[in-house]
Amino acid sequence: MPENLHDDDTVVVGRIGRPHGVRGLTTVEVRTDDPDLRFAPGTVLRTEPAERGPLTVVDKRWHSGTLLLQLAAPSGEVYALRETVDALRNTLLLVPVAELPEIDEPDSYYDHQLVGLRAQLPDGSVIGEITAVRHEAQDLLVVRRPERAEALIPFVAAIVPTVDVDGGFVVVDPPEGLLDL
Repeated sequence: MPENLHDDDTVVVGRIGRPHGVRGLTTVEVRTDDPDLRFAPGTVLRTEPAERGPLTVVDKRWHSGTLLLQLAAPSGEVYALRETVDALRNTLLLVPVAELPEIDEPDSYYDHQLVGLRAQLPDGSVIGEITAVRHEAQDLLVVRRPERAEALIPFVAAIVPTVDVDGGFVVVDPPEGLLDL
């Protein structure tokens, strides 16, 4: 799944990391569940900051579980040196929402569909608003709460039994103490 909605029409699918080797390859922090499709050679990716792109994927390979890309600048010039690709470090890679395939699995969502939803308890009382989805050991909903620290809610059916995207909310049934962390 791509990460959070970046603006009205794009989602983040990766972040450029450190250079790899001396020939212009860069590591990519993958934020999509289909990196082979998203980063296929010839793919054009929007960027944030926008002035760094768009970037075109020239070559893609995996090295010890890390995605490595060779990229081309908007001019078509291939980033061929470690120093030039290092200038792209921390650039977010974006794709238009319209290019995302429909999700066929029930109870599966793109992160951008969850961001902005109201998080509420089973009795309807509001906890806060989902501001992000983190993909760590398990998926976590990041909930901004008024006048309190943000809450990290494990995104599992036992704790989040209801997701109503059209209704604009999720129901959170937390175990005792979860919201006090």
